[in-house]
Amino acid sequence: MASFIETAGSVLLTVLSSVMVFGLVIFIHELGHFIAAKTGGITVNEFALGMGPTIFSFKKGGTRYALRLLPVGGFVSMEGEDEESDVQGSFSRASIGRRILVTIAGAVMNLLLGFLVLVGMVSSQEVIGTRTVAQFYEGASTQASGLQVGDTITAVNGRRCFIANDIIYEFARTQQGKADLTVLRNGEKVQLQGVQFDTYEQDGIRQLVIDFKILGEKKTVLGVLQEAANWTLSLGRMIVLSLSDLLTGRLPINTLSGPVGIVSAISEASHAGLEPLFMLLAMITINLGIFNLLPIPALDGGRLIFLLLEAVRGKPIQQKYEIFVNAVGFVLLIGLMLFATFNDITKLIR
Repeated sequence: MASFIETAGSVLLTVLSSVMVFGLVIFIHELGHFIAAKTGGITVNEFALGMGPTIFSFKKGGTRYALRLLPVGGFVSMEGEDEESDVQGSFSRASIGRRILVTIAGAVMNLLLGFLVLVGMVSSQEVIGTRTVAQFYEGASTQASGLQVGDTITAVNGRRCFIANDIIYEFARTQQGKADLTVLRNGEKVQLQGVQFDTYEQDGIRQLVIDFKILGEKKTVLGVLQEAANWTLSLGRMIVLSLSDLLTGRLPINTLSGPVGIVSAISEASHAGLEPLFMLLAMITINLGIFNLLPIPALDGGRLIFLLLEAVRGKPIQQKYEIFVNAVGFVLLIGLMLFATFNDITKLIR
């Protein structure tokens, strides 16, 4: 009986955490579109959280606000968004600048949410981590290769590092067991070629052993804001680099995760405590913001490309072409999601 109650409680915690994370991320995204549209005089027919049948709705100010059954998305339905409309207040009659603003507003709100979550997380830390080496573990290979206490790591393999997490991520991308480091030493930039690391195998991927600790510094208001901003930039860049690694084969395609994998990660984070859960929330919302701005049909980035082409040409692309391209993009995205979900289920079975 106790085991059953414990299992039920674990499942309930996972469900509540997943609904909270997905719901907040989606709500903030759609709220961005909604606010940009409303303040620009564009008529919003419906603001919905969730998909599928309507559970609850009410109408105010010409807009229907709805909560739908499936917590897997949401939408802002604007007049003239997907068809030509001469009605006053339609999306298609708004200025090109306003339409661009409405299109990117959802992603901007996701990035802002990620930044605010990270501000809270950095504020809760005792100190702010730096990129300066504080001490080495016994027998450290990096120390034997020339790295010294007091060195501030500014780049790994030529890629600039803004926060300590950038260093760790770049080390994780290093596959040869060694890395080229750029450090500040006594105020001077020093290049360290071929710094050697101990390695180990995990899930078929070669991992480096981080054999040193970094220095922490005292918190200040400006320091917290700067660290949170750098974290936001770091996570955004990490997402872009991960996509690049998948496309170039640097990472195996079976590492791609979909909704099932995200729920599994949320479950682990929620059981580990609030800090891992909030970090995952920041990663997911920044991920969504960056991914939505990619120039992929059926995403905000795809629509942005059409709007930019319209701005350059001085007239819009014929809508039938835009509808066709978005339909193809939507099918490809569904296929990608199904593949990622298959990967996730396979991992769970294993």
